[in-house]
Amino acid sequence: MKYKRICVYPKDVQLITGKSERYGRKLLTKIKVDLKKDKHHFVSIDEFCQYTGLDREQVQQYLSI
Repeated sequence: MKYKRICVYPKDVQLITGKSERYGRKLLTKIKVDLKKDKHHFVSIDEFCQYTGLDREQVQQYLSI
């Protein structure tokens, strides 16, 4: 069985954007603030795609999920 993820992590942002992992942490923090999420909440792939304007299918292919 292949597991699927619904969360985006800083390392994923790094792979997608080609920027640093620190940039990924900052971007995910900014998304959480804008979406009024608590610090311990995760950012979903859908939320990440909506915020960045990226296509969900492309992101999923890039992350191999």
